[in-house]
Amino acid sequence: MKKEKYTIEYSLNNISPSVLWTYIGTVNGLADWFADKVVADGKHFTFYWNKSPQEAIQTTFRAGSFIRFKWCDEEPDSKAYFEFRINVAELTGNVVLEITDFAYPEEKEDSIDLWDKQIESLKRTLGA
Repeated sequence: MKKEKYTIEYSLNNISPSVLWTYIGTVNGLADWFADKVVADGKHFTFYWNKSPQEAIQTTFRAGSFIRFKWCDEEPDSKAYFEFRINVAELTGNVVLEITDFAYPEEKEDSIDLWDKQIESLKRTLGA
């Protein structure tokens, strides 16, 4: 069975895009909410949760806009990745954090629940 792509959006209206970027596009920012600890060596990132490491490669980014990672333990031919993208609505100026991820169909709901918890942590960190 193949993982399926999904995208979820979180409204962060009172946060400036540049402040949000420091939390999704930097090692220290990611360690404040996404993982317990983050270590980067160039484009190779190691995320620690409860002292357990998980490695990812930063595959692409545009400073201030988005960052994309691919887990190192994915199948070599897998198209799966996870991405943080900042969107700002032109008319309203609302800031939205868009997360794209992949999950097996039977794990998608749990995966979204995990992202919801992670974003609650981000919001607390941001004071939102």
